[in-house]
Amino acid sequence: MKRSFLLAFAAAVLVAAGTAFFFTAAAPGGPAAPASPHWAARVAKSPRHLEWVTLEHDGRKVGAYVGYPEVKDKATTVLVIHEIFGHSDWVKALVDDLAAAGYIAIAPDLLWGTGSKGGGTSELTSQEISQKINQLPADQKTADLTAAVDYITKQPGSNGKVVVAGFCWGGGESFRFATNNKAIKAGLVFYGSAQTAPEAIARITAPVYGFYAENDMRINGGIPAATEAMKAAGKTYEPVIYAGAGHGFMRAGDDLPPADTATDAQKANYAANKKAREDGWKRWMDILKKVTDTPAPAATPAAPKV
Repeated sequence: MKRSFLLAFAAAVLVAAGTAFFFTAAAPGGPAAPASPHWAARVAKSPRHLEWVTLEHDGRKVGAYVGYPEVKDKATTVLVIHEIFGHSDWVKALVDDLAAAGYIAIAPDLLWGTGSKGGGTSELTSQEISQKINQLPADQKTADLTAAVDYITKQPGSNGKVVVAGFCWGGGESFRFATNNKAIKAGLVFYGSAQTAPEAIARITAPVYGFYAENDMRINGGIPAATEAMKAAGKTYEPVIYAGAGHGFMRAGDDLPPADTATDAQKANYAANKKAREDGWKRWMDILKKVTDTPAPAATPAAPKV
């Protein structure tokens, strides 16, 4: 099976002072996001309650995908910020994984309102996403994420605690949201750009945890400056670099294994990404337990098999 995400990541380029990402579609009018059938199949078979909800703020409506755990007590929420590719099937599968682990998960589609019918990612081609996602106003992104926090913390099953986790482009947005929202318990940055401006860092009240790939210097180059700036401001910032992994390892390591005909290098890359994903997931669950005093699950969701 072809691994379309490799083509997309190979074309991704970091621009605009390290904060904006662009990617080129494999073909004009192609899929709006990297797709692998098993993610949609996993979601379709889930026994958990998964649904789209509509968030409203300042006259704006935003679609958000929510997953609820099957637990008896009120649960902590993970606010998921999607990748540069928009709200993909992998994002939905991740929401379900978090619900399976005992957490509420909410993932707003920040491209909502830019689609051909007023919706979001599913109504856009990959080229349109690359254009529109980098044009989203900063204040709108913050307001959309804040609306998600406000909505989910008012639900009967919520214990009021929220941790934000973002990936790729969303990783940078997770770090930025930590500078703009005092309600979150932690910010998790998965291979996203870091905040270094003193005035922004001064507003951070929650610990920030970084998950980075060894083979991703375009992102990792900003870690030393962020570490120094956070330390100078007396803030908690704990970056971890996962050996052998490439950018996007939380999704790459969750994809189907390469075919038998794949090269040794492709198989080695998949193995490294798979291990980084497993290690990253365990660390993620440990952080949730640490910052929210909720029990972490014993097992990591298994990577798919052929």
